Amino acid sequence: MRIRRTFPIVLAVLVIAAAVTLAVQLRKHAPPEPARLLPGADAFFYLDLSWTRRANAGKELPAVSHDPEYERFIRETGFQFERDLDEAAFAVHYPASWPGGGTGGAAPEPRFSEVLVGKFHGERLTAYLRQIARSVENYHSVDIFTILVEGRSLRVAVLTADSVAASNHNDPAVIEGMVDRSKRLASPFGGPALLRQYYKHVQLASLAWLVARIEPSAPEAAGGWGTLFAKPATIVVSGSFLSPLHLRADAVHLRAEAFTQSPDEARGIIDKVSIFVALTHAAETSVGTRGPDADVKAFFDSVQMKQEGDRAVLNATVSPGFLRKALAEASPETVPPAAPAPVPATK
Repeated sequence: MRIRRTFPIVLAVLVIAAAVTLAVQLRKHAPPEPARLLPGADAFFYLDLSWTRRANAGKELPAVSHDPEYERFIRETGFQFERDLDEAAFAVHYPASWPGGGTGGAAPEPRFSEVLVGKFHGERLTAYLRQIARSVENYHSVDIFTILVEGRSLRVAVLTADSVAASNHNDPAVIEGMVDRSKRLASPFGGPALLRQYYKHVQLASLAWLVARIEPSAPEAAGGWGTLFAKPATIVVSGSFLSPLHLRADAVHLRAEAFTQSPDEARGIIDKVSIFVALTHAAETSVGTRGPDADVKAFFDSVQMKQEGDRAVLNATVSPGFLRKALAEASPETVPPAAPAPVPATK
């Protein structure tokens, strides 16, 4: 009799434990919540700046020059991107006129949607947006501010105390959808279709990753992806401190995969990348009388290329020294986007 009474209890506990384990595993392999709030798009980029700051080993990054409009933005909102931004997720909308089509509609150039997570001062940010907005619309109790930037309408919505959404897509339904998703409990099954299909190839605990559909014949691919890809493909690039190949906690493991349409295309990509790496490595070695930079040499020495069917795979190790030098070289030229100038509000 005791066995009959305890069996349902034990079974219920096992079922609950299995459900919790499944939920944890799904959550672990789901895109970060800011990325799940993004609309359907043709490319996605995510950056976790908390990991980046730890990679900088507590050292101060070189000073970033601020233009007057950005200084005004900092002064009025209390938010500084290089100090207060924790996460950033971006969606890129290709024009519908591009080969293969795109999610950007009739726009002649790519459009962007983003979700930013950080230490915002809600009231100050809202007051600033209301001051510069061309118009303000209330959607499901959330104000959507429309700001004119370089002739395009940028829509901004404060989703929560620590997250903001923005989009310069022509269709207002794009940011409205981001608002709707932010009000629902985030689901590990949610997110844009392209991410749901390829995010499983992103390394665990990646500090940055990119998932993008490549159209080599698109106008803006000339001189870029068009030189590497002969036909459309999808790429997944990620960098993580957790590496299955290099058991080093002090280095970033870089992994890039190109999903092509055939093994021959994958082989062609590997050949092109291998030639580029070899030439660049040789040029770096021959420059200067003191020999090659140790961090740069270590990076090129770590590069490994392999083919897995119709996939071309690259693995490499990026040392903290290499990362700091790359950030130091980029930072002086990097200025956050200028805050838009005030535009008279329309009634």
